[in-house]
Amino acid sequence: MSDREAEFREFVGARMESLRGLAYLTCGDWQVAEDAVLSALARLYAKWNRVDSPEAYARTAVVRAAIDETRRPWWRREQSRSHAMPDPALPDDTHAVDERLRMREALAGLPARQRAVLVLRFLEGLSVQQTAEALRCPEGTVKVYTARGLGTLRQILGIELEARDEATV
Repeated sequence: MSDREAEFREFVGARMESLRGLAYLTCGDWQVAEDAVLSALARLYAKWNRVDSPEAYARTAVVRAAIDETRRPWWRREQSRSHAMPDPALPDDTHAVDERLRMREALAGLPARQRAVLVLRFLEGLSVQQTAEALRCPEGTVKVYTARGLGTLRQILGIELEARDEATV
């Protein structure tokens, strides 16, 4: 195994889980997230010696691939061939898990670009400038998507809170 391959394997081992999480939060589907990460890593491997910042390249490629997957028409996506019904999901009674699920559901209600901006800004901790570079858009667009996305999240989560409060009365 060459040094190039060893460096790449080490990078993938260190960043795979965080890249999958980023992709999942961007697209909301684990299988699509896995595909996005694998295609991004394949592109990164081909350019491994020429990329100055592999982490930034991988993050950008993953977000773009996840957004592209959500834009595919339904007839081009893979369809499940299984006729068996999936087991119903059992709710977890812990508060932290419930909050995470509520946040994921709220994020799923956002358009893909707004979701990507919020994930990059607040979960990955990127600046406005870094987010704009990752998504190849102006900084003003990042600011507008951030404001709109946060407003929509507040609205979604606020409506859920009001409905929950009324149900407990």
